[in-house]
Amino acid sequence: MNLQLAYNNAANQNAKSFDYAITRAVSNLSRVSALTEADQPEVLEFLKVRPVHTVVMTSFIQDNGIESASNRGVFYGYRNTAGTLEGVALIGHTTLVEARTDDALTVLALKARESETPIHIMMSDGNSIEAFWQYYSDENQQPRLVCEERLFEIKHPVMVREAVPGLRLAAADELLPIAEAHAEVAFEESGVNPMEKDREGYLKRVLRRIEQGRVWVVFEDGKLIFKADVIAETSDVMYLEGIYVDPENRGQGVGANCLSQLSRALLEKVKHVCLLSNVEFHQAHNAYLKAGFKSKDCCVTMFV
Repeated sequence: MNLQLAYNNAANQNAKSFDYAITRAVSNLSRVSALTEADQPEVLEFLKVRPVHTVVMTSFIQDNGIESASNRGVFYGYRNTAGTLEGVALIGHTTLVEARTDDALTVLALKARESETPIHIMMSDGNSIEAFWQYYSDENQQPRLVCEERLFEIKHPVMVREAVPGLRLAAADELLPIAEAHAEVAFEESGVNPMEKDREGYLKRVLRRIEQGRVWVVFEDGKLIFKADVIAETSDVMYLEGIYVDPENRGQGVGANCLSQLSRALLEKVKHVCLLSNVEFHQAHNAYLKAGFKSKDCCVTMFV
């Protein structure tokens, strides 16, 4: 068999497998349904199996409840014939998926096609979100941007670096410089500036995190030098995002020192602190490693 014939046969087989999966998923759509507050204990137990990977969904549920506009989407669950959960997804602005079976992943992807909230980001571990996209998208539809990211994690024991006396929780009257810094990080990652896209809604979300005591900062002479947000928090894990170091202070150990001290403070409350970072951000990775974080896994983020 020549190579072209082998390739054509493989392509035909993949197409048949895809068509079969879609047919099977359509027949199983009745097994997916919107979750309610009554499902919360079961859902949290399901997500607890992989606490680091599911910290954001768990935190949303604990902060807002399962049925809340603050989630900017709807939680769905997929159950097998015995009624046992095999998949949970938050489908909306940020679409997050934890699927334990191929059937769950496929059916949740088809359900995402019906989302009333425009989907901006899709995330899951490993290659799961790529398979999710395959079943979600139209034949010629492509994501706007695909980013491979590394999962960094830190837990006890941790190293101690130079102390940063000014590291503290942010105050509400510091909203604007914090929001601008976070928007800069978001633009670098996604190509979209949330200050321009939805200024009012974005500022409200940043202010809420400040008021929740989840934004850590260092200011010097009124200038923001370092910032990190605890985007999600559970009893076991805190997830950091929006890590910012003033450009004039980069490459001087500021980020590593601040992250090291911040991690030690957070690890007094939880077992793990984690963050995601684009695989191309090598300078940032050096800072994370110097702070004591270790690269544990990879995932794919898609911007729709």
